[in-house]
Amino acid sequence: MDGVHTLQSTAGFGELLRIRRERIGLTQQVLADHATLSVRAIRDMESGRVQRPRQETVRLLADALRLEGSNRSVFEAAARRQALAEELREEPTAPPVARAAIVGREAEVDVLTEALAVHGDRLVTVAGLGGVGKTRLVLEVARRLHLTARWSVRWTDWARQPGMGPERRAELVRAIGSRPTLLVLDGADAGVETALLDELFQRCPGLRVLITARVPQPLPGGQVVPLAPLPTPGPELDHDPAALAEVGAVRLLLSHLRRLRPGYRLEPEEAPAVAALCRQLDGLPGALELAAGWSTVLSPRQLVARMADGPFHLGPPPAGFGGRGDVGEALDAALDRLTLRQRDLLERLAAEPGDWSGEDAVELSGRPPQESLAAVHELLASGLIRSVPARDGVRFTVLNLCRRLCGAAGVYPVLAAAG
Repeated sequence: MDGVHTLQSTAGFGELLRIRRERIGLTQQVLADHATLSVRAIRDMESGRVQRPRQETVRLLADALRLEGSNRSVFEAAARRQALAEELREEPTAPPVARAAIVGREAEVDVLTEALAVHGDRLVTVAGLGGVGKTRLVLEVARRLHLTARWSVRWTDWARQPGMGPERRAELVRAIGSRPTLLVLDGADAGVETALLDELFQRCPGLRVLITARVPQPLPGGQVVPLAPLPTPGPELDHDPAALAEVGAVRLLLSHLRRLRPGYRLEPEEAPAVAALCRQLDGLPGALELAAGWSTVLSPRQLVARMADGPFHLGPPPAGFGGRGDVGEALDAALDRLTLRQRDLLERLAAEPGDWSGEDAVELSGRPPQESLAAVHELLASGLIRSVPARDGVRFTVLNLCRRLCGAAGVYPVLAAAG
C-alpha cells in the first residue's frame, strides 16, 4: 500500500507536495520547469506560505508529478482542505462603522437584505436624491449581512476613487476569492464599467455588488431601487403627538432634536410646527438633520417661520454639522441633470395642486404616452417626485422643495423654449 495514503488526514498540502516531489527524485527547480511555475512558487507552497493554491496550479503540479487515480485525488483533496481551513480561519471583513443611527428605513433594509442574501441578486443599485440617505441605508444592509450571514464587506468610496486598474482589480479578486462578499461602490454617479463587473462576477462566484448613485446607470442584469424620502405626516395628525411620533420623518427629526436637546418632548402645542417642518423639507434625511442643527437656537415654530420665505435660505449651522451643503444643493444638481423635456414636464406637474397619476402626466405633457411615462420614471428615479399612497393605482407628487424651486423666478429660463 502506498505510504502516502497514510498522510491523507495528517499532512498539509505543502508537506504532501514535498514528499511526492522527493519520491520521484525531482528538485524544486525541475518540478517548477515541468509545471511551468516559478521555483519560488514551489518553495512557498512547500513551506506553507501559500495557503490557498489555485485550482489550475494544483492541476499543473499533479500533471508534473504524474499523479493518477487515488493518488491524484488525495493530492487535490489536500489542497482543497487547506484552502477551506484557511478560509474558515479568516474573519470576514467588516463594513465601515456608521456614525449615526438609522431611523425609519426598516422596510428598505429588509427588502435589500433579502434581495441579496435570499433571492440571490448579484447587482443592485440604490438611486435617489443627494441627502436622501442612500449611504446610511447601504451601511445598515452591509452591517446586517456581515453580522448575521458572516459576509465580508469591501467598501469603496467610488466618488473619490472611480475606476479600478488591473493591479487593484487583481488584488480585490485575490482578497475576495470564492467566499460570500458584498462589494459596495458608494457614490458611483459617474458610472461603473460593465466589463469590470463582468470580470468580478466571473472570478468571484460569491460576490454581490451594491451601488449607490444619484442617477441609476443601466447595467445588464442589475436591479434599481429608487430610494424615496421618509414618509411625512398629513395635516390630520398635526395635533396628535403620539401618532406623529410614529411617522418616519418625524421619528428622524425627533431623534436629532433629542440628541441636541436632551430631554426634549413633543408637546401638543409644538406638534403642528414639527409636522409642518417635516412636510416643508419633504422628509429628506439630510435636510431634516440640517434643520435640527439649528434647534439649539431656534424652536421648530421659529424654524418654520424662517423658512416661510424660502427653505433654501437655511444654510448649515456653523458648528456641529457634518459638512453638508445647503438644502437646495442636491436639488439644484438633480435639476441640472434633467433634459429640457423632463424639466418642462416637471414644471407643469409642480404647478398642479395635490397628487397626480401617470395618465394625468401624459395629458399635461401633450406628448406620446410612452415618452411621457418614461419622463415620469426618470423623475422618480432622480428623487424629484415621490409616490404617494392611493386606492386607485399609483399616484405621485412633486417634492415641496422642488415646487418652491420651480416657482422661483429665473430658475428655468430654458423652459419657455422647451417644446
